[in-house]
Amino acid sequence: MVALQSLNRTNEALNTTQKRVSTGYRVSDAKDDGAAFAVAQSVRADVAGLTAANEQLGGVKGILDTALSGLNKVSETMLKVRETLVRLADDTLNTDQRAQYEAQYEALRTQITNFIADATYNGRTLLDTNAGNGGGDITTTRNESGTTYALTAVDGAGTLIVAAAPTDAATAQAALAAGGDWGNINTVIANALNQYGSDSRYIDAQIAYNRDKLDALDGGLGALIDADLAKESARLQALQIRQQLGTQSLSIANQAPQSLLSLFQG
Repeated sequence: MVALQSLNRTNEALNTTQKRVSTGYRVSDAKDDGAAFAVAQSVRADVAGLTAANEQLGGVKGILDTALSGLNKVSETMLKVRETLVRLADDTLNTDQRAQYEAQYEALRTQITNFIADATYNGRTLLDTNAGNGGGDITTTRNESGTTYALTAVDGAGTLIVAAAPTDAATAQAALAAGGDWGNINTVIANALNQYGSDSRYIDAQIAYNRDKLDALDGGLGALIDADLAKESARLQALQIRQQLGTQSLSIANQAPQSLLSLFQG
């Protein structure tokens, strides 16, 4: 009976150690340690939430970067628009020359329209306030608690498209004197670049913070439930030897009554 009880205890310890070695966890379910397992599940939920938040922030970063690229191209094109407008303000141009500059001006207008229309990421854009076109303000989740961060869209089609080419020098001169569309558009572009630049830096910082927090959560979770595999591996070998010796001891103990019986019968 002593040999059997000892072998049973060895088998129980061996099963526990084998479970830890095979799963890598000291606490793999509630039967191992109910309190620790409950805490681990709560931490795992936070990890899953943070991971999902970072994935969403990555998508928002793509939208922001696309919007910034579009605004940069519009800004660069507006420099050429102003240059062409100055040439159109020259009253010495002949008809053919003016027609060529007007065509150049219209081509630049088309480029600006295309830059705005193409500034989309996964069907969403910040350079359009029309939800039907994938535009409108964007609200993103920034952490595992569901806290949100809002990004405001710009009406690109309404504020970033320049007027048609002036048909004479006087109209071009008046546009330059008043600042014209290019002046108003540059103001909108400057404000949008500042806004989206700040938003982009914030998103980058939030993603980096979430990654650091994930590392901290994973470290705490590991300290709570991970098994010491080096220790458990050594223990596994020791228990396997104990199991073999226990089996032999039980076999010897089982043979003892038969030997005594044979002795008495003799």
